[in-house]
Amino acid sequence: MVIEITPFLDTNKKEPLYVQLYSYFKNEIQKGNMKTGEKIPSKRNLARHLAISQHTVETAYEQLIAEGYVESKPRKGLYVNEILQDSLLIHQSKPNVWDRSNHVENDDEIDFSHGQIALEEFPYNVWKKIANATFSKEQDYLLINGDRQGEFSLREQIAHYLYQSRGVRCVPDQIVIGAGTQYLLGLLILILGRQSIFSIEDPGFHRTREVFYDQGVTTIPISLDEHGMNVEELNKSNASITYVTPSHQFPMGIVMPINRRMELIQWAKEKKAFIIEDDYDGEFRYKGRPIPALQGLDSSGRVIYLGTFSKSFFPSIRISYMVLPPSLLQIYHERYTIYKQTVSRLHQMTMFNFMKEGHWERHLHKMRTTYRRKQKKLLEMIHFFLCKDVVVIGADSGLHILLSVHNGMTENELINAAKTKKVKVYPTSIYFATQDPKDQPMVLLGFGGLSEPEMEKGVKLLKEAWNIG
Repeated sequence: MVIEITPFLDTNKKEPLYVQLYSYFKNEIQKGNMKTGEKIPSKRNLARHLAISQHTVETAYEQLIAEGYVESKPRKGLYVNEILQDSLLIHQSKPNVWDRSNHVENDDEIDFSHGQIALEEFPYNVWKKIANATFSKEQDYLLINGDRQGEFSLREQIAHYLYQSRGVRCVPDQIVIGAGTQYLLGLLILILGRQSIFSIEDPGFHRTREVFYDQGVTTIPISLDEHGMNVEELNKSNASITYVTPSHQFPMGIVMPINRRMELIQWAKEKKAFIIEDDYDGEFRYKGRPIPALQGLDSSGRVIYLGTFSKSFFPSIRISYMVLPPSLLQIYHERYTIYKQTVSRLHQMTMFNFMKEGHWERHLHKMRTTYRRKQKKLLEMIHFFLCKDVVVIGADSGLHILLSVHNGMTENELINAAKTKKVKVYPTSIYFATQDPKDQPMVLLGFGGLSEPEMEKGVKLLKEAWNIG
């Protein structure tokens, strides 16, 4: 077969080859240079023609199929689909490119977002293969409503994983799966009762605080010390429920030591109170030995454990889960099973098979290695370029750090100065309920979604923007 297409693939560009190839075909189809019904070269022939790997071609073709530019005809090949040319923006200066490197199309060249993850490490082919096999095998079964608590087989896998990795002791019947931690918190407030008085870390995760406010519950902020939530202050409050992030306090990054954890559990036992333990990224610890989850230390059924796949897998999957102690599980079954399951059964069963076949453990090990390397690189760049003008806070675990910057700028001035260099850093003041962080302006830097060259470039630009180092 004679191949006449001649895309220019630049190996020196930051953009991956599969994205360049995908963009070439997309533009040719949009411009009408490739006609409806025209057959495109097989991945083997095109790979040989362009002297690139078949995997690169296959990845580009997969996205063209996903977006509807081409269709696969069994035993025949790939053919160009009919496209409504008048509806296309053909002459875009920045085409809408699908990119696994997690590049964000916005005005900020380097985005230190704590919500991004290392998508370049995501096992796309494995996940797609398992998802296709799951749907093919259980097509009809997956199209009807499932268990309100979530698929039992997935809850079995989660229970096993939590015991092995976090020391959480539970059975599948105690687990309730839901579409995100905020949804589960809303359900949990119903179970606990809106008349209950909640307490939350200050500073603490603002999205959780807003859930409490929106649900109309009384919320008491509790300050932090060097070990996490101040239990002495908590004891003086009249809170009957407290929300904590002990494995990696958000945003300060404190890892709560075992003695403080036991003090917190003792408070709950004596007050007949409940602890909501949000272990949002407890898988990623870089210094010291892992510390068991609060739930695994609790012998009186006072800890509610929250976990999620958003940080360790990918955010849009929206699979989170909570482990209810027996007393609250009874209330859930008596009053709140009317709420149907909010996570797709296909996603649940795909995750079950992904975990059952051992891919989850391998993926998690790879992500720990990746994030440890990225964090080390970021800290090295900060030490080299920013020197003694900044203090790093919360570097023991997680996917973000805080920078306390000593150059006389306010938080807003630090953020706006960085923006002039096309670098996006994030405020920490939004996480404070009552305290005033103005005397110690800090910004938040996430590193999960950035490559090492991007982090180095970003820190260099911050040095210029803040005139330090």
